[in-house]
Amino acid sequence: MTSNGTAAGLRAQRVSREAGGRLVLDGVCLVPPPGATVGLLGPNGSGKSTLLRVLAGVLVPTAGVVTLDGEPLAALGRRTVAQRVAVVDQHADTQVELRVRDVVGLGRIPHRRAWSAPSRADDEAVREALERTGLAERSEQSWHTLSGGERQRVQIARALAQQPRELLLDEPTNHLDIQHQLELLSLVTSLPVTGVIALHDLNLAAMFCDRIVVMKEGRVVAAGTPAEVITEQLIADVYRVRAVVTQDGPDGRPSVRFLPGRAA
Repeated sequence: MTSNGTAAGLRAQRVSREAGGRLVLDGVCLVPPPGATVGLLGPNGSGKSTLLRVLAGVLVPTAGVVTLDGEPLAALGRRTVAQRVAVVDQHADTQVELRVRDVVGLGRIPHRRAWSAPSRADDEAVREALERTGLAERSEQSWHTLSGGERQRVQIARALAQQPRELLLDEPTNHLDIQHQLELLSLVTSLPVTGVIALHDLNLAAMFCDRIVVMKEGRVVAAGTPAEVITEQLIADVYRVRAVVTQDGPDGRPSVRFLPGRAA
């Protein structure tokens, strides 16, 4: 709760969204605990990316409401929302020749007046974001010379420069090798923000997320801790595959081993 008694943080309350004559989201509720990392799981087409866009205020729900500290996003305005909520998409590219520092500096736009020069606070936010993501020594390097994993880190640095309290990430580990997947999620989960991350990999979600929300056909079908949610039965029901789930991960977190063949 905030000091005036309203619900703190970013919340989706019975949110639905129609597209092309069908329900892409159907009565979804999501209440990330402050400071926690929430993993959004589900097969392709389950509504994960659409939910993230609704949470960010990019899409407007057909029904239900998304609130930020108890206020509907629509009542707050894009600039106010962007000062609090940062988004990291799957793919980010630019045809413009930019330095790493320039890309990270884009995160300060919600905090600056139009056409104004960067302030000392802007420069400090960019510096801190570069240091936290291990990019300080690459600040003058061209964006186009970076690897996929490095570009994702730059996008997270840009989001950090916004100084958000909520961070939304859509499949941030796609197209990254295992080392960069682990490094990226270790970085994200160490940040002082509330994170909501859409992921495909159940084992990565189990390793790094405090809570898991599983979606299927636009609905939430399970929510809780990784140990509560990631079960053999849920994997069979949602993904239609067979798996063995053991509780031998760190802190008793589940570990998934997939088996050949479809679930019965």
